[in-house]
Amino acid sequence: MAMDDSARHMMRHAVATLAYRGNKGLGDAPDGFSSFACGGGCRSAGAILSHVGDLLDWALSIAKGKPEWHDTKPRSWGDDVSRFHNALAAFDGYLASDLPLRAPAEKLLQGPIADALTHIGQIAMIRRLAGVPVKGENYFAAEITVGRVGPDQAAPKREFD
Repeated sequence: MAMDDSARHMMRHAVATLAYRGNKGLGDAPDGFSSFACGGGCRSAGAILSHVGDLLDWALSIAKGKPEWHDTKPRSWGDDVSRFHNALAAFDGYLASDLPLRAPAEKLLQGPIADALTHIGQIAMIRRLAGVPVKGENYFAAEITVGRVGPDQAAPKREFD
């Protein structure tokens, strides 16, 4: 299935947005944060981050036309943060290429990307519960750049206390 340039661009912007928002909650996490959970039946922060990595790997496999799901166990926080950025880079690289996309942009957005955004929000909430909140921000004003999917994100333009 061909995806027009505007759809590819919007998908890449969604991936860059995920990287920006993710970086805020994942960076500077305190020691032991990976095992912090908000209560009975809730995943730990590390399990959520591992799941986000699985979602991004799944998104890439869907885009390639070979959907494959893996349920990966959490590793160290640093390893899973690296996995997050590497998976974003792999998916963004595929979106940036001329290789055909085997799924509609709408499905990629409503499935794995929206789910990953939800879980990044959960990690931000868990940080607040753990006593190390992430500062709020006017995300409309944020400098989010297509292709910037690593930990080297722009500084916030307007954070809230």
